[in-house]
Amino acid sequence: MSAARSDALVFFGASGDLAYKDIFPALHGLVADGQLDMPVIGVARSEWSREDLVARARASIEAHGGHADAAFDKLASQLQYICGDYSEAPTFTRLREVLGAAQHPLHYLAIPPSAFEQVVRGLAESGAAKGARVVLEKPFGRDYASAVELDDVLHQFLPERAIFRIDHFLGKEPVQNLLYFRFANSFLEPIWNREYIDHVQITMAESFGIKGRGRLYEELGAIRDVVQNHLLQIAALLLMEPPVGHDPEAIRDAKGQAFAAMRPLDPDEVVRGQFDGYRSQPGVAPDSDVETYVALRLHVDSWRWAGVPIYIRTGKSLATTATEVYVALKRPPLAVFEDVKRAQANHVRFRLSPDVVLELGARAKRPGESMAGEAVDLDACRDTVNAMPAYQRLLGDAMRGDQMLFGRNDQVVSAWRIVDPVLTTHKPVAIYQQGSWGPSEADHFIQGGAWYDPV
Repeated sequence: MSAARSDALVFFGASGDLAYKDIFPALHGLVADGQLDMPVIGVARSEWSREDLVARARASIEAHGGHADAAFDKLASQLQYICGDYSEAPTFTRLREVLGAAQHPLHYLAIPPSAFEQVVRGLAESGAAKGARVVLEKPFGRDYASAVELDDVLHQFLPERAIFRIDHFLGKEPVQNLLYFRFANSFLEPIWNREYIDHVQITMAESFGIKGRGRLYEELGAIRDVVQNHLLQIAALLLMEPPVGHDPEAIRDAKGQAFAAMRPLDPDEVVRGQFDGYRSQPGVAPDSDVETYVALRLHVDSWRWAGVPIYIRTGKSLATTATEVYVALKRPPLAVFEDVKRAQANHVRFRLSPDVVLELGARAKRPGESMAGEAVDLDACRDTVNAMPAYQRLLGDAMRGDQMLFGRNDQVVSAWRIVDPVLTTHKPVAIYQQGSWGPSEADHFIQGGAWYDPV
């Protein structure tokens, strides 16, 4: 039996930055696509009226390329507002009254994780959690212990099927394309294993710095910010076995098994870096040891991937902004042609941003009499200009009860288990120059090879 569709949408933190940057544009897009025909209730501490909320929504949509059209007029007519403190029971009593006849509300918690327990408890005690779904924004904890504690708290009030842990990165079209490419093409499966793959590189590079978020970044660092969630999720998509079945839960089962096979990180196989000038940023400690760059070697204890190292790196203020997966294949068992001994091995490359490219790297003979070749890249490029925005996709999925693109509790806890050993046990950060590819300590990190730098 299919899950009941949500019949009301409540978003806590309606006056915050996340609502302004992502939620209002997503709601506007859902209305335009005919997917949002229900009450939309904003909840926040700000002393606003409903008219203030509508004005905020209009400013958000116009700031992100939209305009006040028929879809906005409809969204505005659906908007309601509740001003209240998340720690006070009357806030949730009022919410239950405003929900009226709604039986399956979707509650979106665009609020700091420290307030999750207060809000979920308030929803449960007021009856507003009955038949509901709850969407939580990352981070889901700060380490393994806090993630387990948060999981225990949530399950006091909600079943796992009602919890939607959102990571907008998984809603992006290029990431979806990675999953599709893996399992929609039969030519890939025979070589997608330790017999043919030498190693895998995952790079998420950003040419910009922390953009004035010094105080926040001091609490995160690169490992917590993107490795524990975004980059391990990419690794799981690459490493997972074919799902058994066609329902969304089958894919989450396969990803869960991939996470379970990832070995906890060894501090000796992690290089942490910090860009020159980070400590002078507002909100940053003058002696900060927080990493703005990390390179690591991940091991996978599975039959398919045993012995194949997975290299992951990410950093701020690097040479370019790009996210790529580079899968290096093993060389032919016998070099029939002399130049093959010296040549770069074949590869499969997935470029996820800023553009989308699927590339097979091969060798072909150069024209002429000599039996010498050259590298050739067979590229398929995709235009993602008209792709559905990640938050719009994910909110639509949550309203339908589709959890495929949302983190499950075992995946979240496993990801923290993997990074937990290096959150506190590590060498001091190595300083690197802005605009470079990170600290020199990571230059020769890859055994028998080198980093593939996106351009």
